[in-house]
Amino acid sequence: MTRDLSNILPGADWRDCFEGKVDDLRPHSLDVARRLLDHPPAWISGLMALRNTIVAVFGLKTVALAAGESAGGFPVISSSPERTVLGFDDRHLDFRIVVDLEQSTGGTLVRVTTLVRRKNLFGRIYLFAVGPFHRRIVPATMRPFCRDVRPALV
Repeated sequence: MTRDLSNILPGADWRDCFEGKVDDLRPHSLDVARRLLDHPPAWISGLMALRNTIVAVFGLKTVALAAGESAGGFPVISSSPERTVLGFDDRHLDFRIVVDLEQSTGGTLVRVTTLVRRKNLFGRIYLFAVGPFHRRIVPATMRPFCRDVRPALV
């Protein structure tokens, strides 16, 4: 698996990554993305509802927590068995969620990388406010399905 992320969101100026293992030997990255994002813990759903209420006041995009051509309400940009890219562009920032799979001994390594390109001061303020929550949300969505969840180098 290639870990090259340079063409996914050129100009990204913020990123983080978490990884863990699943026991499935040949999962598809879109199925894993949906497992992670379609049914988040209740406290995450509550935070997303609050986020949607607040950002709607500023005319920003909300995230509908529903499946379909999405995972967890995030539109699917591209998908292959090894990599699914989700995300969208908004006035204040563009973001991508990248779910990569790599076969390894004892299961499949799942790597979830978030890339953000902040466009303006509001994008910087927004990410400053949500960043601490984000670093807790991603591992929390992974833990019900993955073991040994930990931060990873991007």
